[in-house]
Amino acid sequence: MDYQKEEFESKNLDHLGIVAGIIDDIGIVEKINDIFLVDSRENINTGEVVKAIILNGLGFVSKPLYLFSQFFDNKALENLLGVGIKAEDLNDDKLGRVMDKLYKYGLTKLFLLIALEVVKKYEISTKYSHLDSTSLHLHGKYKNRLNNHEKELEIVRENPIIITQGYSRDHRPDIKQCILDLIVSSDGETALQEGFPP
Repeated sequence: MDYQKEEFESKNLDHLGIVAGIIDDIGIVEKINDIFLVDSRENINTGEVVKAIILNGLGFVSKPLYLFSQFFDNKALENLLGVGIKAEDLNDDKLGRVMDKLYKYGLTKLFLLIALEVVKKYEISTKYSHLDSTSLHLHGKYKNRLNNHEKELEIVRENPIIITQGYSRDHRPDIKQCILDLIVSSDGETALQEGFPP
């Protein structure tokens, strides 16, 4: 008997399969490609790169940009991003160009567009919201660091993230920091009040 040898390869999806499915359900890739348009000469378009950035950000890794593609080496990339996409397509040059595009368009504007789509798609109640913030400390020199109050408005216009000193939750008022804000909806509580099971 002639037996043919079959080769199998194992790739991981982990929790990223669920995240990729939600990104697809919301239509983030399509929305971004509507804004930036798709160049047929590209192996991977802007929307797909943004999807890869989200997946990487939720992949519990903290690596330099030039190692970004390595994160996807053992992942089922075609299932996560699309047929024909390879890890080497997600190089630091491509990522840099996409990040420049996003910055020029306006990250706040883009975030608002996607957030409103999520609220609409999943019918999230916005009657009550909760705002919380945390501070992250930073090391190194930053040109946009605030030294006096007069330059504040000029710096805010040029730099969306302001590095400053002030109250530190780390009890280190001497270190530079930035603040991250998060707003959440009370929609889960509303569902419970309306009689849905916990």
